[in-house]
Amino acid sequence: MHPIKTLRFLLAHLFLLAAATGCNAARTLPAAITLPPGFSIAVYADNVPGARSMALGAKGTLFVGSRGEGKVYALADRNSDQVADEVITIAKGLQMPNGVAFRNGSLYVAEVSRVLRYDAIEERLKNPPPPVVVNDSFPDRTHHGWKFIRFGPDGRLYVPVGAPCNVCEEKDPRFATIMRMNPDGTGLEIFANGVRNTVGFDWHPRTGELWFTDNGRDWLGNDLPPDELNRAPRSGLHFGFPYRHGRDIPDPEFDAKRKPDQLVAPEMELGPHVAALGMRFYNGTMFPERYRNQIFIAEHGSWNRSERIGYRVVLVRLEGNRAVSYEPFAEGWLDNDKVWGRPVDVQVMPDGSLLVSDDKAGAIYRISYRQQPLAHGAQ
Repeated sequence: MHPIKTLRFLLAHLFLLAAATGCNAARTLPAAITLPPGFSIAVYADNVPGARSMALGAKGTLFVGSRGEGKVYALADRNSDQVADEVITIAKGLQMPNGVAFRNGSLYVAEVSRVLRYDAIEERLKNPPPPVVVNDSFPDRTHHGWKFIRFGPDGRLYVPVGAPCNVCEEKDPRFATIMRMNPDGTGLEIFANGVRNTVGFDWHPRTGELWFTDNGRDWLGNDLPPDELNRAPRSGLHFGFPYRHGRDIPDPEFDAKRKPDQLVAPEMELGPHVAALGMRFYNGTMFPERYRNQIFIAEHGSWNRSERIGYRVVLVRLEGNRAVSYEPFAEGWLDNDKVWGRPVDVQVMPDGSLLVSDDKAGAIYRISYRQQPLAHGAQ
C-alpha cells in the first residue's frame, strides 16, 4: 500500500467513531485528555498535516497554516459537532506559512520574508486566486522565522520577527520584535522590542491591550528560564531579550552589556521550555462565566529538557488587568513520557467552543462544555 494511504488507513482506525447525532459524528482521541468537569473534547478534523495557526473567515471557514509542509488549508463552515471530511489545500509550496489572518474577505498568509493576500478567498476555496504580495521586506533568516500574524483593534496587521538564534544581539533592529503595518503593507514599524520569539498574541476584549506569549532561551538548564506571558499597553516597550529573562534572570553573556533603561517584566512566568505558542482571550458564551475574558494558551512542549513538560492547554486567570494564576486546562497529549500530540494554537468559535490545533497528529480538536446535572437532592 502507498505510504500516504497507509497513514490515512491507520488514522482512520485510530480516530474511531464514538458518538453520532443524526448524520454528525464525533471521533475519539487515541489517549485520554483530562479536562475540568463539564468539558469534553472530540476530533474536529484529523487530516490537516502539520496544523499550526488558525483564523476564522467571515463565512465560518477555518483557515489553518503549517510550517514544514508549506501548505495552507481551509475547512468549510459546518455544524460545530460535525467532523471535517474534506480539508481543502488552498496554497502549497510556501516557505513556513505558519501565520494566517483574515480581514474584509481576504486571507493573509505569512511566510518567512513576506506576507501574501488571497482576495475573496471564501468564494474561491477550490480555485484560489493568485496571491498578492503585500510586503516582502522581512528578514529571510529561517531560525525563528515562522510567524504568527493577526489584525489588531487598530486595523493594522501585527507581524513578529523572531531572534535568528538561541540568544544573540543582532544589529538589524527588526529582529526580536513585534512589527505592525497597514493592511496594504505600508507603514511597517516596530511595535515592541526584546521579544525572542512570539508565536501567539491577542488583545484584551475590554482594554484593547496586546498580550503575547514569548519562548525563553535554551541551555540554561532544565528549569531556567521560564516562558513568558507579556502585556504591551503601548508601543515602544522593551521586554528584556537578550539581557534579562523572566522577571529578573540576567543572561550570563548579555546582561552586562548596554541595555535599555527600563525592561518590562512578564505578567506571568510560564513553565520552563514548555514552548507556549498560540493564545486567545475567551470571549465566547458556551463556557461558564468564570472563563470569560480569561486566557487559554497552547503549550507545544519541551524539546530538550531531560523530563518533558508542556504538551497541553493551560489557563491563565486574570483579575482586572493582571494575571493571577496559571493552571492546566487540557492535558494528556503527553502520556507516560510518550508524546502523541503537540498543541499549537487555540481558536474560539462562534458557538463558544474552543478549537486546538496539533501539528504532530495533523489534527484539530474541539473542546465544548455542557452543564452538569445537579446530584439528586442537591439545592
